[in-house]
Amino acid sequence: MLEFDSGEGQRRVTLLGIPMDAGTSVPGARMGPTALRIAGLATLLRELGHEVEDAGDLVPPGPRSVSLAPEDAAACRNLEEVAGWVRLIHNRAYALAASGRLPIFLGGDHALSMGSVSGIARHCQEAGRELAVLWIDAHADFNNPATTPSRNMHGMSLAFLSGDARLRPLLPDRPLVPLAPGSVHIFGLRSIDMEERRQVQAYGAQAIDMRAIDEQGVAALMRPLIEDWKARGVHLHVSLDVDMLDPSLAPGVGTTVPGGATYREAHLIMEMLSDSGLTASLDVVELNPFLDERGRSARLLVELVASLFGRTVLDSPPVRMRAF
Repeated sequence: MLEFDSGEGQRRVTLLGIPMDAGTSVPGARMGPTALRIAGLATLLRELGHEVEDAGDLVPPGPRSVSLAPEDAAACRNLEEVAGWVRLIHNRAYALAASGRLPIFLGGDHALSMGSVSGIARHCQEAGRELAVLWIDAHADFNNPATTPSRNMHGMSLAFLSGDARLRPLLPDRPLVPLAPGSVHIFGLRSIDMEERRQVQAYGAQAIDMRAIDEQGVAALMRPLIEDWKARGVHLHVSLDVDMLDPSLAPGVGTTVPGGATYREAHLIMEMLSDSGLTASLDVVELNPFLDERGRSARLLVELVASLFGRTVLDSPPVRMRAF
């Protein structure tokens, strides 16, 4: 197989595994970081010319007490375990961002983003940099303890990051920098609960659903976002949930929803982001190897990350051709 690569745009990347599945009721996502490594993520990024450090996996923390109202605590599955993870991930995300490296958080369920994005937001505030979040997901993840039908905390991540008062105690001893409504863009949405819909509308998050993608196409929808982010000079955090893809392509997820993105749509999103040069941190979440088929989902996710980091079929010259 031949790879064309310009050799430009080297990034200093740190992989950090987050082996957690406390945010969901379906076990198995804790194996995601291992599957992504076995699928060759680090090797492929190095072949693209990036400097890659694998920091291993975070050691699962102990449970942490949370001062939620009793009815809210009862509505949050594995609350104290998730709280322990959020505080641990927050501190590591903040430290990695402050070090100047580009962190890739390997999940793990999407509740990990409560820690990764809040840590990145804290660093951006201190650095005087605007943060934008591209939430590539079939779900809005905007439930809170009063609206959740499942009690799964991976469906509350954006609500927490937006500053929802019911969830603020998850991170009591660290500054939480709430995401501004205009900084959050949900891309690929196709499953949302009724009360959650009202939460998204009240907050003012920007949401692009699969109908819009069907009607207008990925390029037409991504281009104005990228142009706006470039004009504002943002730190772009991409949170990539495998369930944005159609389940026929990526079955290894506990929350499959029919009608997801195609192979080419997903790669086009990554390729356009790569061309922009904006991505400064990344989550790869919800991969459940126990539900996968011979590593199909893990391999596809690795390919998508490679596209985000510059892998193409043809580059503008000068190029070098490499066999592997």
